[in-house]
Amino acid sequence: MADSGKLATVFGGSGFVGRYIVRSLAQRGWRVRAAVRRPDLAGFLQPMGVVGQVHAVQANLRFADSVARALEGADIAINAVGILAPTGAQTFNAVHTEGARHVAKAARELGVKHLVHISAIGADQGAKAEYARTKAAAEAAVFQEFPSAVALRPSIVFGPEDQFFNRFAALARLSPALPLIGGGRTKFEPVFVGDVGAAAVNAATGLGTPGTVYELGGPEVLTFKQLLEATLRYADRSRLLIPVPFWMAQLQALATWPLPNAIRPITVDQVRLLKSDNVVSEAARREGRTLTSLGVAHPAAIELIVPQYLERFKPKGQYAHYRA
Repeated sequence: MADSGKLATVFGGSGFVGRYIVRSLAQRGWRVRAAVRRPDLAGFLQPMGVVGQVHAVQANLRFADSVARALEGADIAINAVGILAPTGAQTFNAVHTEGARHVAKAARELGVKHLVHISAIGADQGAKAEYARTKAAAEAAVFQEFPSAVALRPSIVFGPEDQFFNRFAALARLSPALPLIGGGRTKFEPVFVGDVGAAAVNAATGLGTPGTVYELGGPEVLTFKQLLEATLRYADRSRLLIPVPFWMAQLQALATWPLPNAIRPITVDQVRLLKSDNVVSEAARREGRTLTSLGVAHPAAIELIVPQYLERFKPKGQYAHYRA
């Protein structure tokens, strides 16, 4: 099947969501071009297909020429590039909005048949969080340049490489307490990264309705507090959950602003995001713009996936239950 000639370009193919899109495409026989900033660090993608099926190329969404080169000859394209916090020239506007515009414009000009854009639930040009504003602006830019594109808005995405469960489990290993920002009442609809990858490929291969925004959520709605409780349970840790008002969380975020993003506990923008629920809207459910419509009838729940990769955070380490 890898010799079928079908070529897909995945921007951000080595990222958290992108690698699952690459895997799903390879399993279906597509030749995959993973367009990433550092192809020398994307070698782990190659075993996802047969020899020569998956190939990484250099591309940076800030530079339109590199985007166009990555799309030459592609039948479909999926843009899975996104950042949670800006770093240097990698700003929200440059990566989310203008980067998405570059992809959509080049895809149209080069005759790409289908384009899928990965956005996020909460995308709103009137939002206080810059992340949400630029995600909404990106959708508008994509549909302006490529009207038949499909946009996917996932809720919080979980999986072995996620930055939510892993991050809080690591924090629980060191800290006697975890923060319940805003009292832990914010609601989420966690969706498995493998399901997001499958939905993206289904949409790119014709299952999605052109010009439509889909909202992707898992099988259950959980509060921030419930997610932290699940994290502690799966990591076999007992920690205090201390309510932290939003204003205090913002002060803490400001105090840690000079630190690198990798070690900052939270940013001001992320605190602003936590003020709104992150769940699939009733309109999306009513209109059939959900995972089910994209061929994922039984999305995975967190209890089926998360305990497996949080086992390493247990007090006695991974595989401790096999001993004695």
